[in-house]
Amino acid sequence: MTGEERSFYHLTMREMPPDERPREKLRLRGAAALTNAELLAIILNTGVRGETVVDVATRLLVEHDGLPGLARTDFDELCRARGLGEAKAAKLKAALELGRRLSVAQPEARPQVRTPEDIYAIAGSDMVALDQEQLRVLLLDTKNRALRTVTLYQGSVNSAQVRVAEVFRDAVRLNAPAIAVLHNHPSGDPTPSSADVALTVELVRAGQLLGIDLLDHLVVGHNQFRSLRRLGLGFPSATTAPRR
Repeated sequence: MTGEERSFYHLTMREMPPDERPREKLRLRGAAALTNAELLAIILNTGVRGETVVDVATRLLVEHDGLPGLARTDFDELCRARGLGEAKAAKLKAALELGRRLSVAQPEARPQVRTPEDIYAIAGSDMVALDQEQLRVLLLDTKNRALRTVTLYQGSVNSAQVRVAEVFRDAVRLNAPAIAVLHNHPSGDPTPSSADVALTVELVRAGQLLGIDLLDHLVVGHNQFRSLRRLGLGFPSATTAPRR
């Protein structure tokens, strides 16, 4: 352990306000009610000077583009992340590997999309802390169960810059019959712009040509989101709900 690591002040779960303690929330509401950051916080257990354990978890998710990025990060790189070290990095890698093995062993256990809220919970809840725009694609199987989340763009996201073929590239490669698209507004206002609507129109048309359903396009703001399908923006009026 370095001198800097020894100087960290570790904020424990007990020192957090009761309504912010992830373990208490899990006990009262169940694991599904927790964000990805809160679930990671339970594994990490302690924060560092200037950051609660939830802050540390949120930072890791942002820096590594969510859970898929963390899963791809090698052990040595995780050990170098502020607030981790070998013990916490080992716990994190073990938890992510268990999740991967469960997904492979039990496809039916993968989260299923029935509503825009499901899409947000699976692929968008950690986007609220991003200070740049990102565009993500959630790949889904024939029963709308999550297969993978892919981050395609970081920076400005609009119909003039997004290549539609790239949005569908992984779905075509993995033979995924449906996708959902998410991007965030760093301003915190999730109101869809005219460019967001234009992009949705292009994606719907491309999906129809490829035989891949676009279930929804979510715009994520500060602790809230908007569903363009729910708002009737960019989707054919006859299509009012995600395919079951």
